[in-house]
Amino acid sequence: MRSGRFLLGQQLIYLRDLLRELVLRDLKLRYKGSVLGIAWSLLNPLAQLLVFGLVFSTILPLNIPNYTAFLFSGLLVWSWFQSSLFAATTVIVDGRSLIKRPGFPVALLPVVTVMANLVHFVLALPVLLLFLLVTGLPLHGTVWLLPLLLGIQFLFTVSIAYFLAAVHVTFRDTQHLVGVFLLLLFYLTPIFYDGSVVPERLQPLYQLNPLFHLLAAYRAILMTGQWPDFAALGLITAVSTGLLFIGFRVFGRASLTFVEEL
Repeated sequence: MRSGRFLLGQQLIYLRDLLRELVLRDLKLRYKGSVLGIAWSLLNPLAQLLVFGLVFSTILPLNIPNYTAFLFSGLLVWSWFQSSLFAATTVIVDGRSLIKRPGFPVALLPVVTVMANLVHFVLALPVLLLFLLVTGLPLHGTVWLLPLLLGIQFLFTVSIAYFLAAVHVTFRDTQHLVGVFLLLLFYLTPIFYDGSVVPERLQPLYQLNPLFHLLAAYRAILMTGQWPDFAALGLITAVSTGLLFIGFRVFGRASLTFVEEL
């Protein structure tokens, strides 16, 4: 009994260390030879912030208070989600050298992509908090709920990542379909506009989008100091857990033929 527990503990430690090394490897390879390095991960949302901020605060004003902080928070949350799914879709095909190693835990790879992009998100958080302070918004006590939201978004993103990674191995058009889907979802998610302006008849449809509630929760705890909708967050967590269970099983079955497909 003790021997079994010891072996399980050793295996968990091995997987934890391997996950850390794979995330570091992903970050190093992504910015190898780059002058700015990981700073590039922040330049994209900042460029979007500049363009959307100019358009929707000057040319077509939306009259949203503290619009810069409002927009930047939405862009960072979206960037983590979008980048993770793009990377997860091709992670098996791109990691064929690892897949072909006997005994390699293939199921770690989708988690690695989401976690690597989580690192970018966490590194950008101080910039977001600086934006809040510069625009006159104090940090509220609710900011301590941030790890909870990170955990829920991580769970939701990984649950989708397993499906995409498994399907793309046999259906290589998946990455293009994901690109189209994410482009449409960007405009159907209240990233640069307030969700309250959505017509009432469309609200039920909009609220089927988990990002709708996650964005509202991030902005509630960071910008207004209000409690998020725990009922909505609980539902997202439950659905994501179910999807993760199904996605992991689908991925596990598909992984039996990865070497042949690659």
